[in-house]
Amino acid sequence: MVIGVHPLAGFDKRLHYRVPEAMQPGLEIGMLVRVPIVHRMHLGIVGEIGEPTDYPVGKLKTIAQVVYPFPALSRDLLELARWMSAYYACGLDTVIEAMLPAAVRHGMGLKHEKWLSVAKKLSAEELAKLAARAPQQAKLYRFLEGQFKPQKKSLVLSRLRLTAAISAPLLKKEILKEEAVRVERVAYADEWSTGEVVASLPPPLNEEQRRAGDAIGAKLNAGKFSVALLHGVTGSGKTEVYLRAIHDALEQNGSVIFLVPEVALTPQTVARLRGRLEAIAPGLKTVVWHSHLSDGERMDGWFALATGEARVVVGARSAIFAPLRNLRLVVVDEEHEPAYKQDETPRYHGRDVAVMRAKLAQASCVLGSATPSLESFTNVAAGKYQMLQLTQRVDSRQLPRIDIVDMRIEVARSRGLTTLSRKLVDAMQGRLERKEQTILFINRRGYSSSMQCVECGHVEECEHCSIAMTYHRTDERLRCHLCNAERPAPIVCPKCKSAKIRWRGLGTQRVEEAVRRVMPKARMERMDTDTMSKRHRFREILSEFRAGRIDVLVGTQMIGKGLDFPNVTLVGLIDADISMHVPDFRANERTFQLLVQVAGRAGRGDRAGEVVVQTFTPQAEAIQFSRQADFAGFAESELKMRRDFNYPPFRHLIHHLFRGPNPEKLQFFAEQWARLIEKELGERVELRGPSPSPIEKIKDEYRYQLWYFTSQVTKVVADLNRLREAFAWPDDMVQVLDVDPVNLG
Repeated sequence: MVIGVHPLAGFDKRLHYRVPEAMQPGLEIGMLVRVPIVHRMHLGIVGEIGEPTDYPVGKLKTIAQVVYPFPALSRDLLELARWMSAYYACGLDTVIEAMLPAAVRHGMGLKHEKWLSVAKKLSAEELAKLAARAPQQAKLYRFLEGQFKPQKKSLVLSRLRLTAAISAPLLKKEILKEEAVRVERVAYADEWSTGEVVASLPPPLNEEQRRAGDAIGAKLNAGKFSVALLHGVTGSGKTEVYLRAIHDALEQNGSVIFLVPEVALTPQTVARLRGRLEAIAPGLKTVVWHSHLSDGERMDGWFALATGEARVVVGARSAIFAPLRNLRLVVVDEEHEPAYKQDETPRYHGRDVAVMRAKLAQASCVLGSATPSLESFTNVAAGKYQMLQLTQRVDSRQLPRIDIVDMRIEVARSRGLTTLSRKLVDAMQGRLERKEQTILFINRRGYSSSMQCVECGHVEECEHCSIAMTYHRTDERLRCHLCNAERPAPIVCPKCKSAKIRWRGLGTQRVEEAVRRVMPKARMERMDTDTMSKRHRFREILSEFRAGRIDVLVGTQMIGKGLDFPNVTLVGLIDADISMHVPDFRANERTFQLLVQVAGRAGRGDRAGEVVVQTFTPQAEAIQFSRQADFAGFAESELKMRRDFNYPPFRHLIHHLFRGPNPEKLQFFAEQWARLIEKELGERVELRGPSPSPIEKIKDEYRYQLWYFTSQVTKVVADLNRLREAFAWPDDMVQVLDVDPVNLG
């Protein structure tokens, strides 16, 4: 037998190998194998079974090992990897490595523990002789004889204060029996999960939920590829629709992928899925999948999915690569979120890859959001996706009242910048008195966005990146949030020696300090990247918040969507302008989505909710449309602008980034390349640039960029790769292609 292997060896080429006779039974496409390349062993995925046409079989090397007795990548995953390689302009080996967790590639293996039990019962006379000759062995035997089931060896020996040498003679004489039992390392099955348990019995669905569930169920029954956009206002019960669809898929003996955009949302979703599904089918496993898990948890979760032990996986974007069998349903919750886009190679978008994987598996895909992306909304208008709508909150609960605070008036009233408006402070104090909870949101961590001298205008910038450093007051340090460089905050201006160097802008630390000043008795926690470095800390805080042990939660985007806390009746957006005034054509869309999503965290229980939005531009369209949660009105206005400029979703965008230590060399080669593209691809590509990137330097590397607008991504990417291979690039220059980017910085 001869197989073609995609090696994980840093190059993108299929190699052929002979298979020894002993390894041939059961060998199939998608299996992980170990193969020799030059003088080293590398992993590879079996991509085909068959002989090469351009090389004699007799000269082929043989594979060294079949790593697992089942496919590491299903056929649909292998086909997905090939599509991603062609669409996202990256090597197939890079995609395959992204699909296989490091623990799987490194052969971490499963964890086993030894258990002891009595194999042969001793008579009273035999036990007496054993006690006289070896009292410690008799002690171990008596303990195990009194147990109804096997006991963990390590615990027994520890409890009886014995060593492993005591059990060896009894095992050799077959008086005791030792069994190796697999221990599964299950993510989110610990003490922090107890506060997230939800009712296992489904509540009755309202008419809109029932219609949406019936529509998804009909597509599942048809057994063909379909995509539905579930557009439901915040609190409308989209999760219950998902759960019904999951139940329908499992009834068909299928498997399910459930994607969430943020790791912080996973515990709540896992609790709901596990609680509901275990009530329906006791023993059904729900695997958690994201980058914050331990290697052991990822290994055991992957093994359970690949072997068919588990049929449901929930996690962040990489969960789309779970090796499930008979995939029937893919759910992408909060499908509009930029977090679904990977910012390292392969630069894939989790939502788009989810749709493609569903297509390859002939499965149903459900995209859900209160504020759908304009790309998905346009696909509905084009007839590619089905629209399902939930226009009312469950139990006829009202959407929260949104109050817009004009911070220009607040500044004039207080004669200077203020963090919290009078209206927001009064509302927070009222909630504290009534034992209700508040969420304060600002999408910037740290104390302030920069330090600036009021005398000479000097701004403290990072020495390695062309951005201002962020001031962190807790330890009086400046930090760069791009390269993590840090240094002490200056007491006087380094340039003019003036003591009038001050922080400018807002951050989570400054908001936290302002709240403590006006509400010293409130129990408060802050959730941002700085405070969540400790493993499981975000789960601990969310569990405490749910239990009512925290009054005010201050945070960044990780608390801005998807979380469901019934006692939260007030949400404050400290600075609604942060996401609006950036050089990005999606700025208005992001601002609208952010405002509606954050507002949706309020009033999800029996009590009415209120949202206070602080802004210096209350007249902005995104803010006014969000006040009424008017997605249709916003989409119509925003799509008109996009159509006028022929921006996505009406064309695709490809970002070409050039990085290197010499800005003049970067500019020269970028301009030469642009001339070549104009000549070769001018009819199929509209070129913008080259120009310096908005952030011109990161980690001592300068950055230049080009933009390609096109309607034919795969063909253009193939041509770009062909031309790049023939172009004479300098050795110290790095280039990156990003297809369908979501961040224009």
